[in-house]
Amino acid sequence: MPQTKPVVEIVNVVASATIDQSLDLFKIKEKFPDVEYNPEQFPGAVFRVKTPKTATLLFRTGKMVCTGSKSEEMARKAVKMVVEKLREKKIKIKKDATVTIQNIVSSINLGGQVHLEVAARTVPRSMYEPEQFPGLIHRMIDPKVVILIFASGKLVCTGGKTADDVYRAVNSLHVLLEEKKLMIYD
Repeated sequence: MPQTKPVVEIVNVVASATIDQSLDLFKIKEKFPDVEYNPEQFPGAVFRVKTPKTATLLFRTGKMVCTGSKSEEMARKAVKMVVEKLREKKIKIKKDATVTIQNIVSSINLGGQVHLEVAARTVPRSMYEPEQFPGLIHRMIDPKVVILIFASGKLVCTGGKTADDVYRAVNSLHVLLEEKKLMIYD
């Protein structure tokens, strides 16, 4: 059994959203001077919100991408807030945004070190090329996530669609590392 419980911190939730109508980004930029919009450089406008601290990319098609939140709920709240702020400034938006969580990125500490060389040979769907990258890349099937494993016992998990995906993946991997005696504790 694991000696310590992994410490999981969600560091970024990426959500896509749509309002099923087009947006006039020049008009939005005009009404919100803080919005960044340089169509020559990037086709979207960047709408930053202080609380929750996020950035939402707005596209002419009515599609949006929100980054920077620390939870699924916070991502949904940030998108809703952007839509409300647009409406407050008389930007007509007929429907509320439909939000889909695309990716949850987490930072994890297993509380011990990992034998990467041995793990590369014994953990399925893993790749370890220390000359290219210092961590082992582990592709999990269920849930479908990618976990970067470092010798320090630190992990980065990406690709989860829910916080539950992240916790299931991390706990499953931790149990596997324990069973294969790949963890070193001081």
